[in-house]
Amino acid sequence: MNKLLVSVVASATLLMGAMVNSAQAAELKADHPDTYVVKKGDTLWDISGRFLQKPWHWPEIWHVNPEIGNPHLIFPGDILKLVYIDGKPYLVKASNGTIKLRPQARILSEGDAINTIPLDMIRPYLIDEVVVDESTFDTAPYVVAHDDERVIAGGFDDRLYLRNLNTEAGASYGVYRKGKVYRSPGSEEILGVEARYLANGHIMRTGDPATMDIKKSRLEILEGDVALPRNEDPLPPVFAPRAPSFDVKANIISVYGGVSQIGQYNIVVLDKGAREGIETGHVLSIYQKGRVVEDKIAAKRGAEVTSITLPEERAGELMVFRTFDKVSLALVMSATRPVHLNDVAKNPY
Repeated sequence: MNKLLVSVVASATLLMGAMVNSAQAAELKADHPDTYVVKKGDTLWDISGRFLQKPWHWPEIWHVNPEIGNPHLIFPGDILKLVYIDGKPYLVKASNGTIKLRPQARILSEGDAINTIPLDMIRPYLIDEVVVDESTFDTAPYVVAHDDERVIAGGFDDRLYLRNLNTEAGASYGVYRKGKVYRSPGSEEILGVEARYLANGHIMRTGDPATMDIKKSRLEILEGDVALPRNEDPLPPVFAPRAPSFDVKANIISVYGGVSQIGQYNIVVLDKGAREGIETGHVLSIYQKGRVVEDKIAAKRGAEVTSITLPEERAGELMVFRTFDKVSLALVMSATRPVHLNDVAKNPY
C-alpha cells in the first residue's frame, strides 16, 4: 500500500507537469463520443484515442481532480463524460448520470486499474532486459560451473556456481549473456550492450564460489554467463505521455523479438537516452526512411545522377518507457505502415 501511495503522488505530479508544460491544445476527433464506459483491457491511450486526434495529449483534457488525475483511479465500469468548462473540453467521471467533481474514498486494486499503456507487454522489459556498459561483461560475477558436472543448465532448481559475487544469501539475481552492441548508424561510438536475459534465481550460499538456484529460465545457461542484481517486483511506473520540449531525432537501432518488420506493440531500442534528455513518457512520431530509387526517366534523358531518395513518410507513434544513459526502450503505440530498423523517431506534431 505504501508503494501504491507513492505511485499516486508521483502520478499526480507527472500529470500536472505534463499539463503545465503542454504547448498545444488538445484537438477532439470529429466523431468523438460524449460518454464512454471503461472496459476491461482498455488503456488511457486507447480511451484518449476515441476522443482526441493525438492521444498523447490526454493529460490536457482530464479534469483536475484527484479521482481522474491519477490513472490508478480509473476502473472498468467507470463512466467518462465529455463536458465543457469555460469553453474548454474536459473528461470527468460520472456515476448514474451525475458528474463527480470531488474525491471519494475507494479501495485501490492495481490489478483492476486502467493503465496508460499495456503494462503486461512491457513488464518483462522493466525487469529482465538490461543495457549495460561493455566493461560489465569483464567485471561482473560469472558462472564458473554447473551442478552434477553438466555443461549447460537452465531447469527449475538447477544449481550454478558463481565467482566474484559479493552479496547476501537470498539475494535475487538474473543470468545474462552478451548480446547486441548498440551503435548509431554510421557511428563507431558504443552506446551500450544488450545483456540478454537467460534466467533468474536466488543466492543460496555466499563465498567463492557462491551458489545460485534457478527459479525461472528462458534459455540454457553456459559457463561464462554473468549474474546481475535483479528487482523482481518493481513498482510499475506511471507514465505521463507528452511530446519532448526539445527537438529529438532518434534512430531505431534494434527491435526485440527477432522480427524484420516492426508493428504495433513491438519493443524497439532508440539511440538516444538520458544523456540527451529522453524521459519515460516521451512520445515520438516514427518516420519510414525514404527509399533510394532509380529515376529511369532521368537516365533516358542523359542525366548524370539518376538515383534519388524519396522523402520520409510518417509511419506511427512510439512511447519511451525505459531509459538508459545512451539508449532507451520504447513501445510502438501505432503503426500505419511497416517500420524498419534505422527508421527515424522525431517530435510529434
